[in-house]
Amino acid sequence: MYTEQLCWSETSGWRPAETHRAAELVLFFGTREALGCGSRYRELREMFPRAHILGCSTGGQIRNDDIVDDEIVATAVRFDATKLRLACESASGPEHSRACGEAIGRSLAADDLAGIFVLSDGLSVNGGELVAGITGVVGPAVSLTGGLAGDGARFEQTLVGADCRPGERMVGAVGFYGSAIRIGHGSAGDWDEFGPRRRITRSQGRVLFELDGQPALNLYERYLGEDEAKGLPGTGLMFPLRIHDPARPDHDIVRTVLAVDRQARSLTFAGDMPEGWVAQLMRGNFDRLAAGAANARQP
Repeated sequence: MYTEQLCWSETSGWRPAETHRAAELVLFFGTREALGCGSRYRELREMFPRAHILGCSTGGQIRNDDIVDDEIVATAVRFDATKLRLACESASGPEHSRACGEAIGRSLAADDLAGIFVLSDGLSVNGGELVAGITGVVGPAVSLTGGLAGDGARFEQTLVGADCRPGERMVGAVGFYGSAIRIGHGSAGDWDEFGPRRRITRSQGRVLFELDGQPALNLYERYLGEDEAKGLPGTGLMFPLRIHDPARPDHDIVRTVLAVDRQARSLTFAGDMPEGWVAQLMRGNFDRLAAGAANARQP
């Protein structure tokens, strides 16, 4: 397998200018502003005419061992013996997330499917339902990785492009086929828990209305303090909820805030918030989160 990383900035354009044009897959990540016009996608298509091109808007890009906010980072990949297939579906709303996942799964399903990498709109999709739809078709033995597109700390619009100009409400995925590829993945975090554990007493899908019978947004504002609460949902990136089914206390899920409704006093999360589950606030510790990311990549 051959890989090459490229970067784009407003001042320098794409660098390096000379690329390995035989790449079969290009993954790209950048700000919504840099990707929205479609010019960068068209330039990648010209540089890599044979490749599947998949990417999304984010809240920061990784370039080698650095993090950049205002550049596009792309990785071109050429395989020796692995076949690829790309699927793209419209995500019209969270209630259609499972059906969208099932459509992705049907497009990619095959006896020799080794893994799937999926990128989804970050605001209009229920991530848990999307994953359930894909795995329900291809089965739990197929590795499934990827994530939700971002919009920095604004939570206004996210973009995904899958062999097309990046746009809203899209889900794109690439399937990897054959016995020559092995796909590994890992995740780790080290959040600080604070505040009491509370029961989810009223919710609807990914919208949380009440914890212990009290408006969810009221509790968030109380524990975050006035300054942090004013910045919601952006500041919510550092204050997710850890939730678990009381019947499975050792199986935790971390949910991130995507939107707030100050009139309804509710919070919308990236996945389902089942009634009866237990929730506890967490806050980010940058040093420990960085250590968790490093641990996740260990073989």
